[in-house]
Amino acid sequence: MGCVYGKCCCSYKTSSDGEADPPSNGGGRRWGINRTDGRDHHVLTEDVIGTIDVPSCHLRLRYAFLTQRGFYPDSPEKENQDCFCIKSHINDDPNLHFFGVFDGHGEFGAQCAQFVEKRLIEVLSGDPSLADDPVEAYNSAFLRVNSELHESEVDDSMSGTTAITAIVSGDTLFVANVGDSRAVIAVRNEGGGVIAEDLSSDQTPFRKDEYERVRMCGARVLSVDQVEGNKDPNIQHWGNEESDDEGDPPRLWVQNEIKPGTAFTRSVGDSVAEAIGVVAVPEVRVVKFSPDHLFFVVASDGVFEFLSSQTVVNMVAEFADPRDACSAIAAESYRLWLEHENRTDDITIIIVHIQDLPSSGGRAIGRMSGNNFKTSLLEAEKGSAERTIFSGSEIHNPRRGSSSELQSAVDRSPACVAPSPTHCSS
Repeated sequence: MGCVYGKCCCSYKTSSDGEADPPSNGGGRRWGINRTDGRDHHVLTEDVIGTIDVPSCHLRLRYAFLTQRGFYPDSPEKENQDCFCIKSHINDDPNLHFFGVFDGHGEFGAQCAQFVEKRLIEVLSGDPSLADDPVEAYNSAFLRVNSELHESEVDDSMSGTTAITAIVSGDTLFVANVGDSRAVIAVRNEGGGVIAEDLSSDQTPFRKDEYERVRMCGARVLSVDQVEGNKDPNIQHWGNEESDDEGDPPRLWVQNEIKPGTAFTRSVGDSVAEAIGVVAVPEVRVVKFSPDHLFFVVASDGVFEFLSSQTVVNMVAEFADPRDACSAIAAESYRLWLEHENRTDDITIIIVHIQDLPSSGGRAIGRMSGNNFKTSLLEAEKGSAERTIFSGSEIHNPRRGSSSELQSAVDRSPACVAPSPTHCSS
């Protein structure tokens, strides 16, 4: 489906035959997206890692993010439809923090993602029950924002967005999922390795429960080949997402019509598909942090289309600096997209390290297997002030006063990443 929020656009250099060249990761390195001279693509760099202290349980969250516009040779100026939001200290509560990724789709997917990105955190922040009952607040907020999107000026009849969001409330993580973006947490096992534990389950017709639910709502579930008569429409088994080598997943269709063809069973928006069971009701997973939880990842399906949750966790564990991990995962995702298709999806990823305060002494997230652990962590600034980051929008520190609102350079870049110096070209 593909996306990362909104206005992150760039122009690629054009080859002699007039076609746009795909983006490179620069410098021939295996990992990383590097600064360039501007002729190929542009990377916005922020040399500060975000940090948030959670005083109620003596935790520190240390995060980095990246959003990269996809490569579409037939539409070289196609808008990046993914977006993300990071908001610390919700309602001035030092123990309440939000991370979200929104993957738009359809003609007006970017507008849908932007609408939901901004309104969801606003509605959550305005709910007095959020701190006491995040699950109920999540359910209420998603349904309200979905209704508001339907009533807005944005045409969401055949467009919408997925949403994968995480709220840290003290020592507990609440993950709400609508669609097929994903969250995963890394758990250290007894042998010293790292195991990926999914915090969401992709909501697609591959899931038997979701398949049966949308069928009861009147949906036809068919692949494109079945709709076009190339395969028997009576076959109602497609294996699983990992076994879909042909790239023709089951999709949802209105009876006797060739629309909307969604490959997911839940989303925000998509008013036409809502009639056949595509709903905005989130599935919420609750996890209490333990010393064995090392980091969590929130990302669009541009990352997980060809990378498993375990592979992503393994890659994050390779780097002490989450900025390097963001760059590595984006570069590998791009490589695999171009290996399998002639395009790439948009990519958005947020990585959040979970560190103890103050007893851990700055535990490193490093290589979990092998001879040498990467133990050096950059000294991060203490995350004491409220901060809201919208991709393609404003980076705002309210405690510096409303006059400090600045238009982010994200508006002018296809990628937003805070790489360490090891991933900057000289």
